Amino acid sequence: MATPAKHTTCCVGVFGGTFDPIHAAHLRMADAFWQQCALTRLHLIPAGQPYHRQQGPVASATQRLAMVQQAIAGRPGWLADGREVQRGRHAYTIETLEEIRAELPPGSTLWFLVGGDSLEKLHTWHRWHALLDVANLAVAIRPGFDPARLHPDIASRWQAAQVSDFSNSAPSGTIRALTLPPVPLSATELRARLASGSDCSGLIAKPVLAYIRQHQLYR
Repeated sequence: MATPAKHTTCCVGVFGGTFDPIHAAHLRMADAFWQQCALTRLHLIPAGQPYHRQQGPVASATQRLAMVQQAIAGRPGWLADGREVQRGRHAYTIETLEEIRAELPPGSTLWFLVGGDSLEKLHTWHRWHALLDVANLAVAIRPGFDPARLHPDIASRWQAAQVSDFSNSAPSGTIRALTLPPVPLSATELRARLASGSDCSGLIAKPVLAYIRQHQLYR
């Protein structure tokens, strides 16, 4: 009798954003996420049509995906995931997480990285109550984050689901703070520097900078 195939569980992280453009602070955050959660695979997912932003991205979705591909080239286990770019409509985080969860072997751990500022607005997200049913939340805490500012529904989840270690024992349902190196850099600042022709050395990966210049972006 044939032996049934064994499914190997894994620990997968999801890091989404506009990445307009992807820069050094994004990559340091991704490194911290990869190491502290002991990930075996990391999906970096550019938002196609972000529904929760009043102003759309400067670069096109295709260009932002290409820049992510350039930024993470040569990193084993890191994937530039274009599913939201290819969706052709507003992309909802819960749908993306459900898709990835369905692709994983049973019992695999799924982490979603969210910033402390986004956590404060989480109650406005589409089907936000279902997020912890599908994944764990790794919260990137920056100076100035105050749990007292959280919406009451989010605060109760924060208190009930938060644990201190990254043992990866739970496939979903926990919240853990991610320790980040301080990097005072935003995409808005970087776009301004690029528009003025200022030196961006060390702020953006060389292949990404070459792509920006080739396509005359952020001018």
